[in-house]
Amino acid sequence: MKALSYFIVVENIKEAPKKVGGLELTEKLDADNRYVKAKVITAGNDVVGIKDNDTVYYDKHAGHGITYDDKFYKVVKMQDVALVEWD
Repeated sequence: MKALSYFIVVENIKEAPKKVGGLELTEKLDADNRYVKAKVITAGNDVVGIKDNDTVYYDKHAGHGITYDDKFYKVVKMQDVALVEWD
């Protein structure tokens, strides 16, 4: 599978609950967070600054779901990615 143009195929990363001040924060409690952490499966040929296997945060309201080889992925546009994690 290879993304085309400005599209990026990502797989969401499930975060483990975090403890802050003795309280356990889950994804459901973090409803104000607009961005989702994901691993880039493939990036299109026109995508700049993002490559395969990068970890990105993208707008959770953007993109569409796709099933490929019995796995669920999201297809988002380059402009919907807010940041890329650096090592």
